[in-house]
Amino acid sequence: MARPLDQLPKAHLHLHFTGSMRHSTLLDLAREHGVHLPDALVQDWPPRLRATDERGWFRFQRLYDIARSVLRRDEDVYRLLREAAQDEAAEGSRWLEIQVDPSGYAQRFGGLTATLELVLDATEKAARETGVGIGLIVAANRTRHPLDAKTLARLAAQYADKGVVGFGLSNDERRGRARDFDGAFRIARRAGLLAVPHGGELSGPASVSECVDDLEADRVGHGIRAAESPRLMERLADRQITCEVCPTSNVGLGVAKGAADVPVRRLFDAGVPIALGADDPLLFGARLLPQYELARQVYGFRDAEVAELARQSIRFSAAPDSYKKELLTAADAWLTR
Repeated sequence: MARPLDQLPKAHLHLHFTGSMRHSTLLDLAREHGVHLPDALVQDWPPRLRATDERGWFRFQRLYDIARSVLRRDEDVYRLLREAAQDEAAEGSRWLEIQVDPSGYAQRFGGLTATLELVLDATEKAARETGVGIGLIVAANRTRHPLDAKTLARLAAQYADKGVVGFGLSNDERRGRARDFDGAFRIARRAGLLAVPHGGELSGPASVSECVDDLEADRVGHGIRAAESPRLMERLADRQITCEVCPTSNVGLGVAKGAADVPVRRLFDAGVPIALGADDPLLFGARLLPQYELARQVYGFRDAEVAELARQSIRFSAAPDSYKKELLTAADAWLTR
């Protein structure tokens, strides 16, 4: 009998706020608020996406924006985070880092600061109710001006000891160079926040290099295109810079033709730390556990290697050291069952 993956303690380091919503909750809230959802989010869910061209990315972003629009009341935010934490607990995830761009919700919830405080309060309550530790990553949008990113970085820095654990940079990396946002990341790093920009998803190895060289990334969101450069993989391994790999997302957006084409094994064998993530389950139809199932069934990871994936997700998280030690011990115990 294979060891049950839902009982393997793990951390989830790549999950977006709206994208964490349950599909059933999307339907409920759309009905309550009178929001018309396109077929791709109802009977044709999960949608067929391909973001490797501009039109495909626009469609992905449009669906994401429609989903975001159903979050209209404080209680919607509390529900989203409570259910996300419940889903994490069910999959054996004991620490979650969820990423949000407050500017996408600020108009509805009273401004940037009020939005962030609402999300932080909802995060704290969800953690208390479920026992899942949760840290918040404030993310800037690389399609907006770098000055907007600096504003968000200053806001994140103000809450560095109040639940915010990292600063990110998301959206289509073809539309905003990482190096243009170095000022924002300097602000975040001075506050002790982890630097966790996206890179190496829709653009090649140079995108990852910019995240490492110009933003001093601790982790890179996705980062799979690093596998195209043995020298870059060596650098990531030497510096222990983690790639937050999201296989289902990579397939869903057309970055990889199939799960077998996502270079999880190549990165792992090169010594690059990996934290498996689900990215946006609402749009890709799979949460964290199926990513670990792919590791076993598609990438040929033995249980000892699967446990090491879980350990890496824990080691390179922002969880408190005492909690990391507890989770690492529990991951070791999973192997003895």
